[in-house]
Amino acid sequence: MKTDLEHWAALAAVVDHGGYAQAAEKLHKSQPAVSYAVARLQEALDVKLLVVEGRKAVLTEHGRTLLQRARALLRDHETLEQLARKLKQGWEAQLRLVVDVAFARARLLRVIGELQGMCPDTQLQLADAVLSGAEEAIEQHSADIVLSTRVPPGFLGDYLMSIPFIAVASPDHALFAQEHALTVDDLARHVHVVVRDSGQRKPRDEGWLGEDRRCTVSSLEASLATVSAGLGYAWLPDHLVEQPLQEGKVRALPLATGGTRSLDLYLVVVRPELAGPATRAAVECFQRHVPPRRG
Repeated sequence: MKTDLEHWAALAAVVDHGGYAQAAEKLHKSQPAVSYAVARLQEALDVKLLVVEGRKAVLTEHGRTLLQRARALLRDHETLEQLARKLKQGWEAQLRLVVDVAFARARLLRVIGELQGMCPDTQLQLADAVLSGAEEAIEQHSADIVLSTRVPPGFLGDYLMSIPFIAVASPDHALFAQEHALTVDDLARHVHVVVRDSGQRKPRDEGWLGEDRRCTVSSLEASLATVSAGLGYAWLPDHLVEQPLQEGKVRALPLATGGTRSLDLYLVVVRPELAGPATRAAVECFQRHVPPRRG
């Protein structure tokens, strides 16, 4: 072979980080070493890969085509090395879980408790996500398993369960004074309590009706507390409002339509080719701790 992966990695670093000096810092190499690797690559291929425009090295058309193919090889090589390390270690040293907040906390704790017993030497890292936050964890490979309401393009997920949401408000809320089934116009006159999207790149306002009057909180529990205090209305998971409904702390809003919604959750193994025994055990635990499908 005329080239090796280190040469391609040097080229990718120069392009990704904007120059030879930046690439050298990222790769922990000297700048002459990076320059030599790129020069050796171009010489071996007898193809011009980079041209300098101003102070920046820019890919040629041929360079862009070849680097695109090379990136796939670099990813495969990285995956292979990571897999070898995991095989040597046996159980994973850590398992990163990102779970949409709609998943019942009590059910999640049962999963965690079972996992601690199955893989006691694996460090479990758990993070909550709201709306696009789960998708970002998948796209950025910052988790091993993600429970998300959406599966981003390029990834696969298994349907896990559907979670009903109920529109509720405090029993003394002004909406209950209406003598007809409530409409969007009725809701627009009152504060809608929504949970802030934990994602940074493409935050969503899913479920928000577009009213000017809204109160944004950081969690479903904060939303329930705000609603119970009579400060607004919200759609909340049935498992969260079941007891408050029974105790009369909140009431279901009599909407003409849309009083209940369903949110589907999917289980995504972010890097299935690297899935070790702890990851596989976690998948089985989540699947075992969800209610059976109806019908």
